[in-house]
Amino acid sequence: MQIGIVGKPNVGKSTFFSAASQANVEMAPYPFTTIKANRGIGYVRGRCPETDFGVKCNPNNATCVDGTRFIPVELLDVAGLVPDAWKGKGLGNSFLDELRQADALIHVVDASGGTDADGNQVPPGTRDPLDDVRFLERELTMWIKSILDKNFQKTAKKIHLEGLKVEVMLQERLSGLGVTLGDISAAMRAADPGEDPSLWSDESLLKLSDAIRRISKPMIIVANKADIAPEENMKRLRDASGYKVVPCAAEYELALRRASKAGAIAYRPGDREFAMHSSSLNERQLNALGRIRSFLSRNDTGVQKALEAAAFELLSLVSVYPVEDENALTNHDGMVLPDAFLVRKGSGPRDLAYRIHTEIGSNYITAINARTKKPVGHDYEIRDGDVIKIVARRS
Repeated sequence: MQIGIVGKPNVGKSTFFSAASQANVEMAPYPFTTIKANRGIGYVRGRCPETDFGVKCNPNNATCVDGTRFIPVELLDVAGLVPDAWKGKGLGNSFLDELRQADALIHVVDASGGTDADGNQVPPGTRDPLDDVRFLERELTMWIKSILDKNFQKTAKKIHLEGLKVEVMLQERLSGLGVTLGDISAAMRAADPGEDPSLWSDESLLKLSDAIRRISKPMIIVANKADIAPEENMKRLRDASGYKVVPCAAEYELALRRASKAGAIAYRPGDREFAMHSSSLNERQLNALGRIRSFLSRNDTGVQKALEAAAFELLSLVSVYPVEDENALTNHDGMVLPDAFLVRKGSGPRDLAYRIHTEIGSNYITAINARTKKPVGHDYEIRDGDVIKIVARRS
């Protein structure tokens, strides 16, 4: 699963990405610092099964702290989008193309209102952050519509004359965006453009494109710079955006993670407190940590909360722990509960097999639930925290 981080330039997207993934990316207070998309790994928290089984895990693809497992998820930081990006302005077509395989979007907004439509700095409170939400909606909707628009009347007549399924034809056009047939069917029900596409108006196609966007690229709003944002801006986003809004101070989270990595403090992502470990910090560093501590008395930094809202609420992901020995809970190297994966709620054991490796999925025979020590059927739905052994034919 891939989560895209989007927004206009200079709102803190790369800071958010760097804080979430600890990747080193260029950050500066002017537009178009990011040109090529940055890719990295963030982590969401889950309850490790080690506490249920009374064992100590040996994490291979993440860390585990006091029974809390940090589970990897792929992140994509796309360069800032400007008005009419869907037409190619500001390399917009290239930037939008980077989002094709994103399963969900985190839209980072400057909640302080301190950047104009193109990402240039203006006095805080000058820009209505709700305008930025509507701007991004339009860019993504018009991007989808521009793909559908190509030779649409010709395709529509073919659908009508040959009795083809319109949902299938639309899905084929948008398959490169990760849009599924289920997404198209749901969007058709929501937009209700009519059965005959040759009769659809431009407005009908626009409405359908908007529904496809909302369904295939679900989104949350990260209200960044919440430490300096006017309360009326935060309220306006919460009340009128139509999305889940997470207050955020990405710079604070990045500072905390870097200080923790350097050994100056003890901090766990998502916590609202940290402990000082170093007595050699200078006055500037102490003052900065003091400001952060004051902010944490009211809110967490929002970075961890946003990642988890995208993974668990937008994408309905659950955690699962594949093992090779259902009794010892180990892999072939003897590591206990080594890997934690995220899969869609409703996924079955065969889906997990393919998630581990294509060859294992192709040779899948059955699966065993390590909690019950019993085989599970093909229709079994993986539950959050399941420990599963996949049985496959040897190739």
